[in-house]
Amino acid sequence: MNLHGKNIKVFTGNSHPGLSGEIAERIGLPVGKATVGVFSDGEICVNIGEVVRGSDVFVIQSTCFPVNENLMELLIMIDALKRASAGRITAVIPYFGYARQDRKAKARDPISAKLVANLITTAGADRVLTMDLHAPQLQGFFDIPLDHLMGVPILSRHFKEKFEDRSDMVAVSPDIGSVGRARKFAERLDIPIAIIDKRRPKANVSEIMNIIGDVTDKKCILVDDLIDTAGTICNATEALLDMGAKEVYACCTHAVLSGPSIEKILKSSMKKLVTLNTVPLRDDKMMDKITIISVASIFAEAIERIYGDISISTLFTQLDD
Repeated sequence: MNLHGKNIKVFTGNSHPGLSGEIAERIGLPVGKATVGVFSDGEICVNIGEVVRGSDVFVIQSTCFPVNENLMELLIMIDALKRASAGRITAVIPYFGYARQDRKAKARDPISAKLVANLITTAGADRVLTMDLHAPQLQGFFDIPLDHLMGVPILSRHFKEKFEDRSDMVAVSPDIGSVGRARKFAERLDIPIAIIDKRRPKANVSEIMNIIGDVTDKKCILVDDLIDTAGTICNATEALLDMGAKEVYACCTHAVLSGPSIEKILKSSMKKLVTLNTVPLRDDKMMDKITIISVASIFAEAIERIYGDISISTLFTQLDD
């Protein structure tokens, strides 16, 4: 592909090569030649196996588990490409790790999300392409251009196609922080919204307190940006059913699913979890209870638009057609 007289190249680290290959295939490119491994002492070793001088380069790497390894791979790949005289380097980060550490929750806390943004910029990235940052204001942590893709249009389209009759359906925000996301989801399906008022007594532990809105005899769809330990989503499922909900579904952009989260979801009364594949799923035993939607097409389109200097914002209006 050569729109402006310069090459476009796509490289991948080890975090999610399946998604990277799918994105490259949709663009019509091979994945660039690169070796990303480790030395005997654990240091990451990167070798770019082809000429990138003057090229528009896209490095695809989710900073998911193992987070620090994947982050260092991304930083070292960017540095290698910068030193090889790549024309422009875009860090394509489908899932941006450390995004939840975006503020000082208590005295002497770090703001790790800002640190990671600085590291990516210092390594030599010229711009970032990512999806559903935990808080939209994280875009301002970067001193380079950032394109922010949204998962809600993809997820809402799935439910629109699955349920033709949505008269008994309600979108549910699992906490106050996700209300904006759930409202956008509800608007796309033309359904009402409910909100779960949740208290978190300590990290990774949630307690359901109250449900705002009518969920009796309703199909409830929990809408969140990510599911990590699955405590919030499973507690919310049981709370909704206790309040008279007919069925409970859940959807998220990032299925981080750490620790015993998969077992929790399998044991829960949730009918189905719908997620995007920004993070590779580590266990296939829950495939009967999970639907995975690929983000390859939207990332491929975004990469082509960045390469061609075309607006990305219009990409989401197409998803409504």
